[in-house]
Amino acid sequence: MRISEAGDSALLLELDEVINVSVNAQAIAIATELRRASLPGVRDVVSTYRTVAVHFDPLATDIDRVRDALTRAAGTPPAIVSGRTIVIPVQYGGEMGPDLPEVASFAGISPDEVVARHTGVSYRVFMLGFLPGFAYMGIVDQTIAMPRRESPRVRVPAGSVGIAGRQTGVYPRDSPGGWRLIGRTPVSMFNPHRAPAALVAPGDTVRFVRDRIPETAVTGRVDAAQPALEHGGRAITIVRPGLFTTIQDLGRFGHQVSGVPVSGPMDWQSHRIANALVGNEPGAALLEATLLGPEIRIESEAVIAIAGADLGARLDGSDVPLHRPIRCRPGAVLRFGERRSGARACVAFGGGIAVPPVLGSRATHTYSGLGGLNGRPVAAGDRLPLGDERAAGVSRALDVPLRRTSGGARVRVLPGPQGDHFPPEALEVLLRSRFTVTPSSDRMGYRLAGASIPRVAGREMISDATFTGALQIPPSGDPILLMADRQTTGGYPQLATVITADLPLAGQLAPGDWIEFEVCSRDQAIAALIAQEGLVRALQ
Repeated sequence: MRISEAGDSALLLELDEVINVSVNAQAIAIATELRRASLPGVRDVVSTYRTVAVHFDPLATDIDRVRDALTRAAGTPPAIVSGRTIVIPVQYGGEMGPDLPEVASFAGISPDEVVARHTGVSYRVFMLGFLPGFAYMGIVDQTIAMPRRESPRVRVPAGSVGIAGRQTGVYPRDSPGGWRLIGRTPVSMFNPHRAPAALVAPGDTVRFVRDRIPETAVTGRVDAAQPALEHGGRAITIVRPGLFTTIQDLGRFGHQVSGVPVSGPMDWQSHRIANALVGNEPGAALLEATLLGPEIRIESEAVIAIAGADLGARLDGSDVPLHRPIRCRPGAVLRFGERRSGARACVAFGGGIAVPPVLGSRATHTYSGLGGLNGRPVAAGDRLPLGDERAAGVSRALDVPLRRTSGGARVRVLPGPQGDHFPPEALEVLLRSRFTVTPSSDRMGYRLAGASIPRVAGREMISDATFTGALQIPPSGDPILLMADRQTTGGYPQLATVITADLPLAGQLAPGDWIEFEVCSRDQAIAALIAQEGLVRALQ
């Protein structure tokens, strides 16, 4: 057993580097024990095939306290969690399972025999990740364990049942995917408007049956409709949406074990500053505009503030300075023009954007279709309700200058959590190189071009937890900096993790900007975070 640090706000406990039921059962039991401890400051506890990731607020708890609790949970023989058995009906072959003939050819048997072998085994749910509700299940009969496709499909229909080596799973929504598709089920694997949202959980057992829908398969599947928006009272109207404008609050913690990403702002500091300036609670929802800002008609009297990127904001033709609250008349129009600095502007409105929360958050995550406006960016004609402005009124302007990006940024990292997957020189290559943010970057992660980071030859990693700010290194050696919309698990080792205090700086980078990395100590990381927190609290 080993406990590694993953930046300044997470720990990773690792068990034996194997995929088997006993190791996975131990990981699930440790995670369950730690959740029961209800340690203040812990945001998420996630079990994977063989690890337990603990995400926490470093300003609300001490890392040593979290490490001690994790060690106790691992050292006390916990009761093995016994999961439920879920039966999932599947229609195999044809349009529903286009890869069934290939799997049969791979195994040297008939398609019917493939189905018999797939349905003849009970599968353990080892972990959830990739998408909300996507369960990694095993262990598939060796004879039909065909490797995943070399080139993933652009679209896999929701409900598709696939095989990837000795793993099997069900795609909970339309998405890209590389697994071999052998059938499809009508069962809803994930619905954020029911409880629990995910049909299965780590430790459960799944049985697939052919062309049969028993009552147990639909238990808990009563779908609730997305709550309707309130169209009365205070509101704003989107006249033009800009390039990519989404509703964001501080994120959706507490559901990563079900594969639900946290999301939230790319620049959390600017998000909190903008809310503080208009007198909102820190977690109020606002608009995050990317590169090219929207045009917004403010239907009711409201106070607004913009923080982060300078995208040339103008209110009724007059310039809007950053980091200053401004009272708007009903019918005022906020427009954005030329981008001057940064990449993402946080636009806050007094009372916050009052769309219905989903799984406790209003944050938009477009890949999984969660939060905001049914998981999509804002569009022309959208009318967004605002909450009531707080009696405390408007905060003062921000007079302290923030660290800004000017074509690039140098950010601080802490090594790990998976340094043993790299040769000793890998970290040095990272630190002495300048990288460029490529056009294929987005809120999920920045793909970086520059030096190639070496990995230990021939060593592959079992899919594991991911961390915001982590630098994943795929076989190509080109780093991927995981950002706010990162998926909860991944198959590439993580060499180092950007500290929480420098994530806002990284969040203001655009394609074509440069980024460099330097190592700092944990004490330096926490001191920087405390200084940022003090700045925000001074505004409040």
